[in-house]
Amino acid sequence: MADDRPTLPLGAPRPGDGASVTVRGVVKGIVYRADDLSFTVLRLTVVDGSEATVVGPLGDVAVGEPVRVTGRYEESKSHGPQLRAQAVVPELPTTADGIERLLGSGFVDNVGPAIAKRIVGAFGTSTLDVIADHPERLREVEGIGKSRAAQIQEAFRARRAEVESKAFMQSLEMGPALARRVWERFGADTAKVIRDNPYRLAEEVNGVGFLTADKIARSVGIGEGDPRRIAGATLYAVLDSKDEGHTALPPEEIALRVEALRVDPALVPRAIEELAARKTLVCDRGRVYPPPLYEAEVRLARDLARLVKRAVIAVPVRVLAVPLVAQALGALNAKQREAVEATMREPLVVLTGGPGTGKTTAVRALVALHRAAGHAVLLAAPTGRAAKRLSEATQHPAGTIHRLLEWIPRLGRFARNEGSPLDADVVLVDEASMLDVQLAASLVRALRGGARLVFVGDADQLPPVGPGTVLADLLAIADVRAIRLTEVFRQASASAIIRGAYDILRGAAPTPSTPRAVLREGAAPVPPSGELYFVKCDDAEQAAKLLVATVAQRVPRSFGVHPIRDVQVLVPTHRGPLGAQALNEALQAALNPGVARGRKGFSVGDKVMQLKNDYDLDVWNGDVGVVARIEPEAIAVVIDGREVIYKGAAIDHLSLAYAATVHKSQGSEYDVVVIGLHTSHFVLLNRALLYTAVTRARRLAVLVGSERAVRLAVDTARTIERHGALRQRLREELLGGGARENG
Repeated sequence: MADDRPTLPLGAPRPGDGASVTVRGVVKGIVYRADDLSFTVLRLTVVDGSEATVVGPLGDVAVGEPVRVTGRYEESKSHGPQLRAQAVVPELPTTADGIERLLGSGFVDNVGPAIAKRIVGAFGTSTLDVIADHPERLREVEGIGKSRAAQIQEAFRARRAEVESKAFMQSLEMGPALARRVWERFGADTAKVIRDNPYRLAEEVNGVGFLTADKIARSVGIGEGDPRRIAGATLYAVLDSKDEGHTALPPEEIALRVEALRVDPALVPRAIEELAARKTLVCDRGRVYPPPLYEAEVRLARDLARLVKRAVIAVPVRVLAVPLVAQALGALNAKQREAVEATMREPLVVLTGGPGTGKTTAVRALVALHRAAGHAVLLAAPTGRAAKRLSEATQHPAGTIHRLLEWIPRLGRFARNEGSPLDADVVLVDEASMLDVQLAASLVRALRGGARLVFVGDADQLPPVGPGTVLADLLAIADVRAIRLTEVFRQASASAIIRGAYDILRGAAPTPSTPRAVLREGAAPVPPSGELYFVKCDDAEQAAKLLVATVAQRVPRSFGVHPIRDVQVLVPTHRGPLGAQALNEALQAALNPGVARGRKGFSVGDKVMQLKNDYDLDVWNGDVGVVARIEPEAIAVVIDGREVIYKGAAIDHLSLAYAATVHKSQGSEYDVVVIGLHTSHFVLLNRALLYTAVTRARRLAVLVGSERAVRLAVDTARTIERHGALRQRLREELLGGGARENG
């Protein structure tokens, strides 16, 4: 049987050689193209007459278009040799056949193969020159009038500008994905923007940071002391701090950060002034803000103050006698009842407490109370997993805050706001410790007049991944009605996990459970019930091996749990031997070995996590699923019993999820949590991190690593300070600056 797989271009390196190769050819056909142009498979007729399959982020190259592709050949078991593109540059055709194919490919509206044939028949190899410089001559061709001639010239000039811009970007060693994003942002001005101020790429192109822009700047001759570079570094320092949770930075902190980029700190004040004059940054209260965060912080403080001072119609006391309400309230202790009854009178209530203190029971009673009063109640949480858990606990619908506010991806904003408020009398948000400034501002903005807002969360957990510390700031203002549940219920206190969590908050190492026979070799599995164990090892690499063995062998054997479905590994960071990246690779090899790897190294059966909200697919940041199928350019993942098909750029929002960072686990719970800790994590170790990790476990928590790392964590009471002014603004808004502050 003949082998119909494509042959390699003559003289090309063989798959596996690893050498880079550049080939020229004409696009013969498009096999597959993602809707967002992030991935394309095409057939290329190479100039030597051979054919090649090219894959990668090739943009919108058209059939019949000449291209120059640089990349490396790789062998696909299903599709044979493929050229994985590292750079692709469209070229203008020089032959009559090539020009005809280009014009007839559809890149000009209302010009198909028939008209293209007539144009080239009239002007031959001079066709492109005629289009560019003498478009009026196109009217000599039957079927082309003044309007269509102008349309052809405009389309060709745009294509020529793209060809020239992408050739220029390739000369600067920009890959095809980046070149496509830059072209989409700046179009025909691309080359001019790059030459004039390449640091605009870091400001205006998604995924471009200062270091990338700086490398490009060097290529176009911009030196270290250039004012454009100083401004670019200053802006980068402020924008990059968002990832650390800051809403703003003091100028002196900016100076420290840019010094690491070989920028003279003395030049920063002038750069801040220039950026503020351009409204690229905002200076206020001795801090420097990105404009969106400044606007969110100011709006949130103002709207929260208005909410706190606003009168609401109290729930009639007689509602307390409704049988369902009375029954729910009867199960509460004094503090729980105080919290529920506070929502009868107050427009804003914050309910906080640790594990086992009955927050969920109080929320169930709260929902029963307000529904009996005829109030429309909306429940939400920052993540899909937290929203699902809230719904199950209350038997009342709950969704993510983004879904509640109706995010519109193409417009980049929420549909719900002061002009189109939420149709609710009570809005309750669980896991409120995860709320960042921007999301909280959007939520409060969307409340209708007279509505109540209830935040529920654990104040001792890690601060949100996003900028700000909204829950902590609210709890610091005495004028905000806040109730903290402190009584741990008897059943909960029997759990070593919960006892260990409170040990951590007191600054003590958690006390492990008493070893049971189930941990000994040959013992029958016994399901865990709130146990906590510690596998001690000071060497990071050895601890990683012990952790993998714990997940793959010891825990399943001793407790009868499934190592993929029931167990989640949590660590402080992505990097290092006890980081999420290395552990994911090791756990994949141990738990799902010997399977052919698809795109991004995924295999059928792999545990994967969604890294950002995707409204088109209806999946949310932190959602975890299992790979069900891998197709040539798609991956099917089962999440909460539903199959989700990932294509194109959406695949890049998935990662292996055998191990995840503690921050990524916020809002989630797992039957079994295995926590890797080592002194190499010392910068991140603190009580909040260890407390958050331990309290993610429902039935079993296992610490693996250094005893000294645990001690470092419990001895460090505070997380790194976050810069911002929400608390100060809120205090000033309340009572004209006379609001009281707790602590």
